[in-house]
Amino acid sequence: MSSPRLPGTGLPLHSVSVAGAAVRPDGRILAIRRRDNGAWQPPDGVLELGESPQDGVRREVAEETGLIVEPEVLTGVYTNMTAGVIALVFRCHVVGGYSCSSDEAAEVAWLTCHEVRTLMSEAFAIRLLDALSFQGAPAVRVHDGVRLLV
Repeated sequence: MSSPRLPGTGLPLHSVSVAGAAVRPDGRILAIRRRDNGAWQPPDGVLELGESPQDGVRREVAEETGLIVEPEVLTGVYTNMTAGVIALVFRCHVVGGYSCSSDEAAEVAWLTCHEVRTLMSEAFAIRLLDALSFQGAPAVRVHDGVRLLV
């Protein structure tokens, strides 16, 4: 199966998403339980045309959780090989707002590492775990939407 192509160019069509890995001083990390499928994951979404990745993270986290964050550093790049989605994950800290559910998030929670591993699929858990263990170079990983491939 070949991937969709950008009309008139023959280039593969990809989507870029951004996610915020907001971390509290006690080590808990922000997550949402999605309304559409009940899955736990970091707050994320598609980067809009003309929007910087950092502005996209600020917007997505605010829309989904009610919290205002400031991105600190890019901690990982994750490619969904099945869907053609590239996700940029930024470690963030909260600077304002109040957590609340939203149209996209049925629940907002601050999870422990153990809860992240238990509640999330491998492809989403690794994004938060990489942000927590960040050592100066972003992780680069590929997955199939559920499991890591390498």
